[in-house]
Amino acid sequence: MTTATHFAPITARGTARPGEIDSRPVYLGFGFSYLFGHGAAALSRGETPLLTLPGWLPMTLLLGGFAVGTVLAILAATRAQKSLSGRELLSHKLIGAAWVVGMGGLFLLISGLHTLPDMPNVQSLLWPAGAGFVVGLLYLGEGAVRGNPLHYVLGAYLALLSAGSLFLGTPALFWALAIAGTGGFLVATVLEHRRLAATR
Repeated sequence: MTTATHFAPITARGTARPGEIDSRPVYLGFGFSYLFGHGAAALSRGETPLLTLPGWLPMTLLLGGFAVGTVLAILAATRAQKSLSGRELLSHKLIGAAWVVGMGGLFLLISGLHTLPDMPNVQSLLWPAGAGFVVGLLYLGEGAVRGNPLHYVLGAYLALLSAGSLFLGTPALFWALAIAGTGGFLVATVLEHRRLAATR
């Protein structure tokens, strides 16, 4: 799930540098995932839930949004890599593979903790926070590899927000991710729009 995410400065002929694309669809895809997935969890979890929802619904909404964002990210990365070669292409492929390693490692970590006797419910907290933390770290790497400060800052924000949300417990964790997480993606979308306009 790589997110080749920065758009090129436009040259005198109006063409973009190789390997750079518009990140707005990816940001919006993940933003809606945070809004509906974590939002549904925030409304239906805790001692006095505001809504009664099926237990599977929040996670389904979250994963559905992530699936849309992932597809958009893969399409973006594929288009970007077609114009690259040599060491630059290798860097893009390696940072793309890091998504598989990161999410695979997160799955093993949470599944392993879930099997411990004193931690049966760890998945309900660690999946939302852990996934955001891993995505944030991967965004940091992508921003550095592709020279995209906006993507890098968004990654730092997501990593710190996700890790810090664990201190809040349920349902405040979900409220923080739904509101602040979605807000981060929306702000990044607006800034990406301005950045693209400035390069034209």
